Amino acid sequence: MNTIIARADQALHHDLCDHCLGRLFAQVESGTTNKERGRNMRIAVALERGARGEEISPHESCWLCEDVFEQLPRFAEAAASKLSEIEHDTFLIGTRVDPALQDREEQLWSEVGGETAEPIKAELNREIGKLVEAQIHKEVDFTSPDVVALVDTRFGHVTLNIAPLFIYGRYRKYSREIPQTRWPCRVCRGKGCERCGGIGKMYENSVQEIIGDPLMRVAEGRDHFFHGMGREDIDARMLGTGRPFVLEIAEPRKRHLDLDEMTRLANENEEGLADFSQLRWSKREEVRQIKAATPDKEYRAEVSIQGKVNKERIDEVVKSLIQARITQQTPTRVAHRRADLARERTIRDLAIESLEEDRLVLRLRTESGTYVKEFVSGDGGRTVPSLAGSLGVPCQVTALDVIQIIDNANEG
Repeated sequence: MNTIIARADQALHHDLCDHCLGRLFAQVESGTTNKERGRNMRIAVALERGARGEEISPHESCWLCEDVFEQLPRFAEAAASKLSEIEHDTFLIGTRVDPALQDREEQLWSEVGGETAEPIKAELNREIGKLVEAQIHKEVDFTSPDVVALVDTRFGHVTLNIAPLFIYGRYRKYSREIPQTRWPCRVCRGKGCERCGGIGKMYENSVQEIIGDPLMRVAEGRDHFFHGMGREDIDARMLGTGRPFVLEIAEPRKRHLDLDEMTRLANENEEGLADFSQLRWSKREEVRQIKAATPDKEYRAEVSIQGKVNKERIDEVVKSLIQARITQQTPTRVAHRRADLARERTIRDLAIESLEEDRLVLRLRTESGTYVKEFVSGDGGRTVPSLAGSLGVPCQVTALDVIQIIDNANEG
């Protein structure tokens, strides 16, 4: 007897539907469905048994799947109905099946061999997907669908796993009183308390919320997340062409957003605190790229000089620090949330923009990760060399602006 027919004959000691019989041999031949393959196998086994004077038992109810494939139209209708509730261009079907059913499938594989078999979930996903595709006229996407409709075949329930939206842009921050991202209250962790005045946040607003809140409302999303190419201090402005970021909107029910209109909405929200430009669609991969980027940055720093130093000495020290390799121990102001490490960074360029008796304005370009305030002050000897240490008098940054992020869009 042919080996394949012999395996089918052994499998049919259980009452199997054509789907479950054919699925055992899914990798033997292509160009047909498991149902057709199972029907052909059943005929071949019947002929083989007939030659031996035996009969094949008529199919009544599938021992393995309990005839779940008869419910395909019902599942497809439920999935299509659920998918109609949201905007999407691509979709994928997933399924949950009774664990006992999967146990029986594995038992059958152990009895007759499962090396050419396809799991039942794979067939259910595909067959429901084909029916849904015909109903809703949307494309199936196996790699990055807008939404996955998860069908629970035990109850016929459908839940949606909606892919987030990713929107790239650049922001400028003009306020010295708002952080880049939403900052939950340290005391209540967002619940609202006396410390935060009931708002659940350390700061009432942030760059993230200025753009994220209006866009999330339009997209009917559940939440938003902000992924910036680094961050500036709360009291520092972000100027120039802005800092690159990707806004992530979780579980959006609407995806067809007009990004020009979204730019307008964001720029009208809390006007004067921040603005946004260059909005375009992005992907999760760009989030990883932005988080991993280490661009140089240009700053303007207003410095208070607390002592008498002549202009010639200041000029000499500033020139000596151009291309200086500095060592920075984790600053005392962030030591509570960052590991205490020594980091080496380079001051690429340093120039004096203006100088008065006790006030100096510096323009500097630094390697990514440089703590500019500590480079100026010395942070009690934790940054060496420093402007204050080289001048021999205390120095303090009184105002700091990031005037350019030197990423690929701003090289040169």
